[in-house]
Amino acid sequence: MASESAAINVEQTAEVNEWSDCPYIDPGWLENTNGERLTKQGIDTRFPTPACVFWSYQDHPQATVIVRDMPTVEDARAAVDWAAPIDATEPASFAGWEGGRGIVNEQAVYAVQKDTHAVLVWSNQQQTFKSEQIAQEAIANLGL
Repeated sequence: MASESAAINVEQTAEVNEWSDCPYIDPGWLENTNGERLTKQGIDTRFPTPACVFWSYQDHPQATVIVRDMPTVEDARAAVDWAAPIDATEPASFAGWEGGRGIVNEQAVYAVQKDTHAVLVWSNQQQTFKSEQIAQEAIANLGL
């Protein structure tokens, strides 16, 4: 199964392979939350739940959201640890989701897992609160 091969690599990054709207984050909501105009967006369909990448005027994305359905809880934790390394971030938790938040490689990251699900969010804004809001919106809209 193709989706299973994507789930095994915990360090899989998002690479846009389809220029279409994110199925679980409203573009207007993202603009308001991240504080930047949205100029284009795309998805990575290699994941069972497509990863979403949003741009403003810069060459680099303003926000990236990866939702992982991993084979095991340990794999979900490993994906979170890859996105938000323990030695570079602070603990993050809400409603049974656990992970980390911080500024990593000049991006605000918020990454959490619950059971075998992992939600990894990066924002170009230096405020992890914005990444957290995006993660919580994805979780709510996907019913995770």
